[in-house]
Amino acid sequence: MLYTGHLSTQKRDEMKDITREIASFVEDSGVAEGTVLIYCPHTTAGIAINENADPDVKSDVLMRLDEVYPWEHPKYRHMEGNTASHLKSMTCGPSQTVIIHNGKLLLGRWQGIYFCEFDGPRQREYMVKIMRG
Repeated sequence: MLYTGHLSTQKRDEMKDITREIASFVEDSGVAEGTVLIYCPHTTAGIAINENADPDVKSDVLMRLDEVYPWEHPKYRHMEGNTASHLKSMTCGPSQTVIIHNGKLLLGRWQGIYFCEFDGPRQREYMVKIMRG
């Protein structure tokens, strides 16, 4: 089963918690045991799993990514001017896989699933593939 999620981002760099949306897709699928793959089809965004209890974690992650990949650098050559966003998305990665057990996402106590925007604000989508087994 393939689902598509849609979202709007409001900032250049932003981590949006999409855990509830993914859980809803899993519930709608009726799959009790299997896996769910969350995939981002954009070159300047990604998918991550990390803590969702303390919002400072998101702030700290985005701060460090900005320090490692500054928006402006004298050696960047990409004509669109968004090299940093491409580097951040490569570091984050385009997808995550989560186990489905008893019809629920098998995440750790503090884990959440994030759509990571690195070149916003934009209208974005992500794909969710749910597989039995």
